[in-house]
Amino acid sequence: MLSIPFIGYSMGRSYASCTMMFRAALFAPMFVLAGLLEAVPAEAQRRGESRDVFEAMRTGKLLSIRDIEHRVVPTMRDAQYLGFDFDSGSGIYTLKFLRNGNVIWVEVDGHSGQVIGRSGN
Repeated sequence: MLSIPFIGYSMGRSYASCTMMFRAALFAPMFVLAGLLEAVPAEAQRRGESRDVFEAMRTGKLLSIRDIEHRVVPTMRDAQYLGFDFDSGSGIYTLKFLRNGNVIWVEVDGHSGQVIGRSGN
């Protein structure tokens, strides 16, 4: 009678190792497919938002980032302009600046062009 647990070998690998590789090969395509299916609606939503933003700019309901930059960047003396972020839901632009090693965020209403918030030094 054997008192040592059975370990099967296939091409130098243990049976347990081969089983894990088989499971990974079996389930990996399902995880990839699930990720692709989840990404499709998100991409369609982004395209819809982009279309809405473009239409709002075209009709004058929303200012372009260039208009916002022309208003705000000159007021930020001695600061390096790093870029912007845009929230299409609220229509708020967040401009990012760097001054003396400190990051400054300036929030601007995309409809009126008014600065509505600022954080940092």
